Amino acid sequence: MIAEMCERFGIGGGIRDAALDAYARTSALSYEAQHRVAINVLAAFLEEGLVESDLTGTMGYGYDDAARIRYESLLARVLGAQRALARISIVSGTHAIVAAIAASTPPGRTLLAISGAPYDTLRNAICDAPHALVRDGIGYREIPLAGDGGIDHPAVARALEELRDATVFIQRSRGYAPRRSLSLAECERAIATVKRAAPSADVLVDNCYGELVEEREPSHAGADLVMGSLIKNLGGSVAPAGAYVAGRADLVERVAARIYAPGLSDRVGPTLGFGRALFQGLFLAPLVVEQSLRGLDFIAAFFETLGYEVDPKCGETRTDIVQAIALGSRELLQRFAEGMQAAMPLNARFRPEPGEVPGYADPVLMSSGAFITGATIELSCDAPLRPPYEVYVQGGVTAAHAYLGALFAAKACASF
Repeated sequence: MIAEMCERFGIGGGIRDAALDAYARTSALSYEAQHRVAINVLAAFLEEGLVESDLTGTMGYGYDDAARIRYESLLARVLGAQRALARISIVSGTHAIVAAIAASTPPGRTLLAISGAPYDTLRNAICDAPHALVRDGIGYREIPLAGDGGIDHPAVARALEELRDATVFIQRSRGYAPRRSLSLAECERAIATVKRAAPSADVLVDNCYGELVEEREPSHAGADLVMGSLIKNLGGSVAPAGAYVAGRADLVERVAARIYAPGLSDRVGPTLGFGRALFQGLFLAPLVVEQSLRGLDFIAAFFETLGYEVDPKCGETRTDIVQAIALGSRELLQRFAEGMQAAMPLNARFRPEPGEVPGYADPVLMSSGAFITGATIELSCDAPLRPPYEVYVQGGVTAAHAYLGALFAAKACASF
């Protein structure tokens, strides 16, 4: 496939050689965890016992919306949670996370972020925006990651001894920051540390980009709530919108009361006819996530062969669908984004330009041509314009598309 792509699109020389070498390295990789994930999702569908009438949605208030009720039950099974709140009216992972934090952290209680600073837009919502959560009377502290990039367990235990009452937040994915993502095993160990030091503390895990990448989910590891987007991994590139909160039933109830109104709980919220897309997207999600991981392993091997630092490296265990590449300069970020944009199924003729993004202190350069805006399970890249000038590649739906995007990006960088 790589040789045919190179011939079709006029790519030769060292780029072609590096791509062929990367493809040879990745073709031998096994994705056994994704095979088990696929079986788990299939089992969840069979256990749920869906029938065609369950795909039917409602409009208006959404009373007795069959698709919503059954989809949330199915999603709870997949995520290992007691209960799930999954709505197209929750517009993003950030929306879901902020709602979960606000619902589980009453005034006077402290939110303790133990995986370093949260990603820019979330930290802005917690601390800096005009109506940030800290303005409602909650405290906020964060603990930097340890020298190895993992959780600093002694520091977490000390902080919880001082606070005694806290809501603990863990960001599983690197987001768009020069740090590594956390494995589920690391999250599980961190949760155990929290529960030993402060048994009453609630642990919230940002699961964005991480769903279905490993065999288990944070709820299986003891998280009280997990939050994420429906238009990333779980949407399988089909879900049109939405986000979720899942976990302990009483905490999900509090989130529902905050998003809607006390007394209404989760009994309102129409699916507007999109139930079929939500179910089908979840059914396809294990395959799409596997394709994404195959593509990202190729990209890691390819750009490492070209001389760039990459994280994670090809063949290393992955815990999300984000690949970091250290390009080292603003100019190379621009070239990379332009090259990848040229491979998009939509807007391939557009040229990415840095722009202001709400919640980010620095301009952000993005490359995307997604059929669902913001669905970064589809191939895309993002890069805040600040040192160390890393680009973060996410997705794509097919490994072949990731190959092509990488080839175009490498060709653009080589012309610098």
